[in-house]
Order: sequence, then C-alpha cells, then structure tokens
Amino acid sequence: MKTLKEAGIGSTVKVVRLHGEGAVKRRIMDMGITRGVSVYVRKVAPLGDPIEVTVRGYELSLRKEDAGMIEVE
Repeated sequence: MKTLKEAGIGSTVKVVRLHGEGAVKRRIMDMGITRGVSVYVRKVAPLGDPIEVTVRGYELSLRKEDAGMIEVE
C-alpha cells in the first residue's frame, strides 16, 4: 500500500482509497480528493510537512498525517 505521503515530488498518482473515519475523511473528500482522481505532487516543505499538491485544477496543502490516509497507485 503506497500513500500520498510517500509519493515523490513531480509525480502524478491516482487515488485508490481513503482511510480514516468520520469528520477527517469527510474533510479530505470535501477538498476534492476522491477515489479515481489524479493528484500531482508539486512540492514538499523543507521539514516534510505540509505537502503541496494539485488536484482538480487547484493547489492544495495537506498535512503529512492527512496525506498518509490517502492510498494511491
């Protein structure tokens, strides 16, 4: 299982599954990250947190903890 947290800078990955429960999972889905969507990893902050991605045509910053809940391929 590879997560968005492990994806390399400059890579485009496809969301396979969202882990997590309740409000956290709902918040990730409300940001546009749903099963089947492509996510481009733009950059990672110097200390590794947050991760900046492009999803559905807009930029989004995710905490490493949240990115670890997004299973990708």
